Amino acid sequence: MDRSHRGRFAALALAFALTPALAACGSGPDGAATAPSGRAPAEEAAAKSRERVQAYLDALTARDADAGRSQLCAPMHAAFDAAATGPNGDFADHFTVPDATITDVRSGPNGQEVSASVTVAAGSRKATRSLLFTVTRNGADWCISGEVPGDRTADPSEPPPAARPSPISSQ
Repeated sequence: MDRSHRGRFAALALAFALTPALAACGSGPDGAATAPSGRAPAEEAAAKSRERVQAYLDALTARDADAGRSQLCAPMHAAFDAAATGPNGDFADHFTVPDATITDVRSGPNGQEVSASVTVAAGSRKATRSLLFTVTRNGADWCISGEVPGDRTADPSEPPPAARPSPISSQ
């Protein structure tokens, strides 16, 4: 078989291999169609992203690290476990969060971007910080895949920032 035939054969084999996978897109378990949510995909993405970040902010306010961790994508768990209750972590013992509010939800290059304003208190000192959460779809569920300081949008030409625990600190 010469090169041109091998290339055509490889392309044809790839097309046949992808056909069943693409046919299953939008299907639930066992190939059954998933029930429509009644919302457009963009609306559903914004709503699910808002829900995840709100649950994380509620966990911050309640000082419930386990509930906060459950909102994160699995690859973020190790970093969260290592830093969340450390001296500058979101759930550090000496911080309280009297106010946490979502300020914006929009589509971004790496998923849904949810901006929040978080007021952190340490003793009598208070500071308000902006956070930008990235929320992505993971199978049938949604999870927080990133959190960075500030209300900024990542440059699509740059790789996404490394996932890390919360930047809320006493700086």
